[in-house]
Amino acid sequence: MEIIAVILILTGLVFDLGGTIGILRLPDVYTRLHMAGKLDTLGSLCLLLGLAVINAIPMGTAELFVSGKILLIVGLVFIASPTATHAMVDAGIRAGLTPWRKGDTRR
Repeated sequence: MEIIAVILILTGLVFDLGGTIGILRLPDVYTRLHMAGKLDTLGSLCLLLGLAVINAIPMGTAELFVSGKILLIVGLVFIASPTATHAMVDAGIRAGLTPWRKGDTRR
């Protein structure tokens, strides 16, 4: 169980690092939001699942309740993060923000 938890946590850290690098390196708001919506959500889910597994290892009642709460947070992140990303992209489109095109020099 500890090995599975460590693998989940390290996977989450790798996805979060990739999302952070993508947010810093990509050219416009839409591609940055895509990176945040995908990689940061997946990284957060892996981290939280790893924490739930680590917490549930002693198999006591209190530990299982805390792991259940962490799993509820996983569900909330799974629903809220992509929804918030979609809302921000929709607001950008309505505000007239144009997507980056190849050869465009603005950043």
